[in-house]
Amino acid sequence: MTGTRMDEVCPMIRKMKKKDLDKVMEIWLDTNIKAHNFIPKSYWESNARSVREMIAEAEVYVYETGADGEIQAFTGVSGCHIAGLFVDGAAQSGGIGKALLDYIKDKRPALELCVYEKNKRAVRFYEREKFQAASEGIDMDTGEKEIIMTWDARSGA
Repeated sequence: MTGTRMDEVCPMIRKMKKKDLDKVMEIWLDTNIKAHNFIPKSYWESNARSVREMIAEAEVYVYETGADGEIQAFTGVSGCHIAGLFVDGAAQSGGIGKALLDYIKDKRPALELCVYEKNKRAVRFYEREKFQAASEGIDMDTGEKEIIMTWDARSGA
C-alpha cells in the first residue's frame, strides 16, 4: 500500500498541540521499531515515557491532511538540531518527510542531525536533501554507529 500523496489533499504543517501528543507518540514508537530493526523493540518501548515528556516540551511541528486533520508525520527541532523526523508507515514515500524538512529549512540557515548508519533509507533521504556527513560517532545508549549530518543554506542547497 502506498501512502497518501501530498497533492491529493490540502496538507498543513503546524506547531504540535497538546491534543496531538498521543498520535505523535504512536508514530514515534511504530516508526522507530520498524526503521531500526537492529535495535531491540524493548529499547524503544522502555524509552517512550521519557520521550513523551521531552516531546511535550519541545518545538515540534506536525503534518496533517486537510481531508480529515489526521497527523501523518512530525519533526522536532532544538535550535539548529533536528531531533527526529517521523512519517507514519502508511504515508511514507509520498513527499511528506521532504515537506516537513523543507518547512524547517525555511526557518533555519543551517541544520544538523544524527542518523543511524544502518538506517540506510534515512541516510539516502537526507543525502538527497543535500545533507552531508560531517562526522561519525557511537550512540552510547544503543552502541550503534551514527552519522552526524549537516545542511547549510549558504552551500546552495
